[in-house]
Amino acid sequence: MKEYASGSIRNVAVVGHGGSGKTSLVDALAFVAGSSKRHGRVKDGTALTDYSPDETEKGYSINLALAYAEWEGAKINLIDTPGYLDFAGDAMAGVYAADASLIVLSATSGVEVGTEKVWEYSQACGHPPIFFVSLMDKEHANFERVYQDIRDHLTPKAIPVEIPVGEGPAFHGIINLITRKAHLYKKGTKTGEYDEQGIPAELEAKYQKYEKDLIETVASTDDALLERYLEGGEIGHDELVRAMRTALTKGELYPVFCGASELTYGMRALLSEIVELVPSPAENEPKQAERWGSADKITVAPTDDAPFTALVFKTMSEPHVGDVSFFRVVSGCVRNGQEVFNAARGAAEKLNHLSIAQGKEKVEVATLHAGDIGAVAKLRETHTNDTLSAPGMPVVLPRVPFPEPVIHVAIEAKVKGEEDKISIGLGKLHEEDPTFHWEYNGEVRQTWIRGLGERHLEVILGRLARKFGVHAGTVKPKIPYRETIKGKAEGEGKHKKQTGGRGQFGDCWIRMMPLPRGSGYVFDDQIVGGAIPGKFIPAVDRGIQEASQRGVLAGCPMVDFKVELFDGKYHDVDSNEMSFKMAGILAFKNVAPGCKPILLEPLSDLEVFTPEEYLGNVMGDLSSRRGQILGTEPDGRMVKLKAVVPEAELYKYATQLHSLTHGRGTCRGKFKQYSEVPPDVAAKIAEEHKKENKEEET
Repeated sequence: MKEYASGSIRNVAVVGHGGSGKTSLVDALAFVAGSSKRHGRVKDGTALTDYSPDETEKGYSINLALAYAEWEGAKINLIDTPGYLDFAGDAMAGVYAADASLIVLSATSGVEVGTEKVWEYSQACGHPPIFFVSLMDKEHANFERVYQDIRDHLTPKAIPVEIPVGEGPAFHGIINLITRKAHLYKKGTKTGEYDEQGIPAELEAKYQKYEKDLIETVASTDDALLERYLEGGEIGHDELVRAMRTALTKGELYPVFCGASELTYGMRALLSEIVELVPSPAENEPKQAERWGSADKITVAPTDDAPFTALVFKTMSEPHVGDVSFFRVVSGCVRNGQEVFNAARGAAEKLNHLSIAQGKEKVEVATLHAGDIGAVAKLRETHTNDTLSAPGMPVVLPRVPFPEPVIHVAIEAKVKGEEDKISIGLGKLHEEDPTFHWEYNGEVRQTWIRGLGERHLEVILGRLARKFGVHAGTVKPKIPYRETIKGKAEGEGKHKKQTGGRGQFGDCWIRMMPLPRGSGYVFDDQIVGGAIPGKFIPAVDRGIQEASQRGVLAGCPMVDFKVELFDGKYHDVDSNEMSFKMAGILAFKNVAPGCKPILLEPLSDLEVFTPEEYLGNVMGDLSSRRGQILGTEPDGRMVKLKAVVPEAELYKYATQLHSLTHGRGTCRGKFKQYSEVPPDVAAKIAEEHKKENKEEET
């Protein structure tokens, strides 16, 4: 493998909606460049970057994957990303690791939900986007409609650099507006060979229109070129490319290309344009890192002579290999076998078998230069979003801002005794995918898993079964309700037991009263005159606390109440700590039901982002979930709606929101507070609790 310096590297994240042709495009680019020896197909399960069992079975991308194409003296790192929003974490990681985004749109579908999302990711990272209209050979392909769609829904700065010759099954060439030539493809070509000709007469008018638009757009970004253009002067090919490259980097224009990946039409031109237009890592601005253990900022420059730093943006577990870490070299060089330092984990790591990825294959390399993307297996302590650095300069780079989970379900092992294996497997799966979270909730005695959608969690459970041999099913998560009291009462708890020898005796009188929300539990010892010896009083407190964990309405912990211990009796021989703990338990059970107990439920502060045309449906749905609408405000092209909604009403809400907004709505929520459950709902919850207790007893 040839060694490439920073100036000869191009890092491109290939992004777009699911089914737009990203994986086919990456496969075709690597094959046409000669860097991959086989032209695979997604439908056959042979595509270069869809190689995991999940992907070959389901027929769509689930994981970020890497490939490369060597073209015109440059190495193009192609980061293939999933298109479905359930796997948006890998799309974000891919964009974050690249220097430009190649946004792929289907010629039959145009701008879709996933297109809008990856456009936002690209803009957030400050990357120059390039558009590619794929599937030009399919029925109902329409380049002009998709181009207008881009301008209407994403950016008016989009400008075609190529236009198609024919569309649908008649698609057989492209006109390159920069070279002013038509590329007419040879029927049956394997690697996109074409005959270069003049502009076909029937397309001359269309060519003239688009070429004029391109020249005017490019000239308007450069004062010298604009002056010459207005004076009727010519703008040469090299000048045009240089001006386009500068304008792309500044965000003043975004080029649009087209082609058909399965036929390899348009691949050669796209490879050349990527090399010409996409900035190399050497042209990047220095990044700000943080020295580990302090708030000091350090500037790391994308040059070979800077100290080594790299960000791990993806970890994958591969059969017979183990964990493979994919990383971007941000500064400096790294060599095979070099020892580096993971400051955040305080661990030294050795980069043995340093390699670059071509799909599932790994090609070992001796050195990677600043800006390149590499892979290494079996790092002991390093995980996704960790920084690797030179041992003498422990730093931490900015992390990939992965999206937070939006859905959670509970899971149960289908075979008893596999709970420990579930924990181990879920922990490993979180290391691979930071957008997947899990926890064991001891209060409701359930294992909860969280992710970006039902499809995401379905894939996680499939991996759990395949990789760790644990089969689990999903159930509805239980809600961690609380109980409290609204009234005041007092009463006795008396424990007396005679067994023939030494007996048990404890007697206490308590008074219970409510406290403001969030106050917790307060125990007040008001015993005077030694009615209960001081050594037994903590036992009464423990008994009350133990009993309060099971409540009186639905078996939920009781909170925000005060207990005053004001009287009692003891026996010189039969009293002990256990007797008074039992007395405390009985006192709680006798007094709490008379204190007007109520049920509390957790509420979520919910933010929903929706296009304005779906706002009414979203508000109506939230109202039906007992939600309180707090207000709305504009948020870019969306409307942000704020609401407070009971957590019990949010089960699979993200799925419903997706349906209501045709995939465009998103949400995020966080715990707000506990609030009283309406009486009718509380009665149902209490009834369900009684039913569960009966089932457990039988």
